[in-house]
Amino acid sequence: MSGLSSHNLVETTYKEIIYEKRPAKDNQGNIIEGLFNAWIFLNNPSQYNSYTTSAVKEVILAMRESSNDRSIVAVVFTGVGDKAFCTGGNTKEYAEYYAGNPQEYKQYMRIFNDMVSSILMHDKPVICRVNGMRIGGGQEIGMACDFSIASDLARFGQAGPKHGSAPIGGATDFLPLFVGIENAMFSCTVCEPWSAHEALRFGLLTEVVPALKVNGEYIANPMVVVDKWVDDKGQFVYGKSKTGAELAKGKEIMKSGTVDLTALDEAVDKYCTKLLYTMPNCLSKTINTLRIHKLNLWDINKEGHRDWLALNMMTEGKAGFRAFNEGPKDNREVDFVKLRQMLAKGHEWNDELIKVTSPNYKKD
Repeated sequence: MSGLSSHNLVETTYKEIIYEKRPAKDNQGNIIEGLFNAWIFLNNPSQYNSYTTSAVKEVILAMRESSNDRSIVAVVFTGVGDKAFCTGGNTKEYAEYYAGNPQEYKQYMRIFNDMVSSILMHDKPVICRVNGMRIGGGQEIGMACDFSIASDLARFGQAGPKHGSAPIGGATDFLPLFVGIENAMFSCTVCEPWSAHEALRFGLLTEVVPALKVNGEYIANPMVVVDKWVDDKGQFVYGKSKTGAELAKGKEIMKSGTVDLTALDEAVDKYCTKLLYTMPNCLSKTINTLRIHKLNLWDINKEGHRDWLALNMMTEGKAGFRAFNEGPKDNREVDFVKLRQMLAKGHEWNDELIKVTSPNYKKD
């Protein structure tokens, strides 16, 4: 049909993300003429698909384009490679440009907020294909999606309080809706990541599928406990990271295998097909009504959070992001004990405090 109006804001050429229209399939796996699923890839695998300012803008435009496209059934939001869906904002950019510049970070947070809103207000269902780590801001944009289907090698969590921020780009709003207030409190404060199996058990995911092949066969993640619910002491262990000799054995199994995301793609395609066999307007209304639970909190809090995050770039954000960006590979956190000791004595936030609490600091 010709003569249809375009409702896109601009015509876009994507440079930092990948936008693909893949043919939709029927229940028998046959390609359907004229119907597609939009696949949106964060494309920064060398930095675990962290998003730069430019990438955030492109995600917004891609979400808008796929929302307006009449031929799109569902959207798949994912990342390139098998290491990470997304680990949040680009810490190099944060440390080298935004740290110490609250007025700039406030503008950046405007478009970050718009990225989250572009998912929550999409006219089509959005599936997060979790191909690896979903951490920090990556966890937040993942939770904004309607479904999450994950590789069982994926890990999920927040990192803000460890690196100079607070998880208020969606986590404090969305996470309690998924996992309850106690689990949300643990994740957002202690910042210990969950395995995919734990995340599924807590209610964060729709489905988990294997991704590691050994001798040509899929096996469960060998780094976590998936074959029992309690240990010999009666402690709950299902989905938790292995320790000691079991962990060492798991690492050897990981080295002997190969990561294959074919099963993940098949699971995602299956959900896209399930969604195809619904009335499109009824589906949209159902999804939008369920999204209200996220949107109510998100819309109330996002602007106040933006103001706080901007000002925080003069203090803990400035120290934390620089420590992560500049510190050695095995130590990218500030000296928390030294920091708290100095603040307890009334030391002001200044360059000296940041210097002496940095992981690079060496006493004369």
